[in-house]
Amino acid sequence: MIRFLTFAIFAASPLWAADWATRPGDVQLTPDELSALAGRTLTFYDDGQSRFSEGGAYSYTYASGESAFGTYSIAEDGSVCIAYRNGFSRCDLYVRSGERLILIDEKGDRYPVRSE
Repeated sequence: MIRFLTFAIFAASPLWAADWATRPGDVQLTPDELSALAGRTLTFYDDGQSRFSEGGAYSYTYASGESAFGTYSIAEDGSVCIAYRNGFSRCDLYVRSGERLILIDEKGDRYPVRSE
């Protein structure tokens, strides 16, 4: 039983997803840049918006106007992990590719952020 629980903890850990599908030229955000997410809203090209609040609150507003709420934290590997109120969780890696900010999800899908 203890072995199963240990495996479950490691499988749920953000470090488990540390092999990110980056591309040549991708530059991971620095710890200071990640800290600066607090108080910012990032808008994606599908009009979805990620809001990172001071104190770790997070919301994602879809183009339809519906929102999902949770909390965010910065993992040791530099990814941003979201724990939604509905029990769903995810980790994403933010990188700069040239002048563009890109979110890379755990599947390797890339979502560019609109310029501010």
